[in-house]
Amino acid sequence: MEKLGPNCGVVKTIKIIGSKWTILILHTLCSGTMRFGELQRTLEGISPKTLSLRLQELEKEGIVMKKIFTEVPLRVEYSLTKKGITLKEIFDKMDAWGRKEN
Repeated sequence: MEKLGPNCGVVKTIKIIGSKWTILILHTLCSGTMRFGELQRTLEGISPKTLSLRLQELEKEGIVMKKIFTEVPLRVEYSLTKKGITLKEIFDKMDAWGRKEN
């Protein structure tokens, strides 16, 4: 087996989605567009600061899209980009694997 370096696909993927909460945020967004508060309620135990940081990181990577509605009160929605939607297949496989009996 070759040495795991920066060109390894798994290394690149873990670097992007390997932070705590990131996979669960992405998995949650696979079900559709959500507002910040909805995400926070769904992801029980995540702090607002952590959620905000992870969403910013995912937006920077082009995986999550942030849409701001200029209305009062301000409304912000998060959804997966085309790149982010490609992760759904991986989450479906992880879910199936996790549900298997020994």
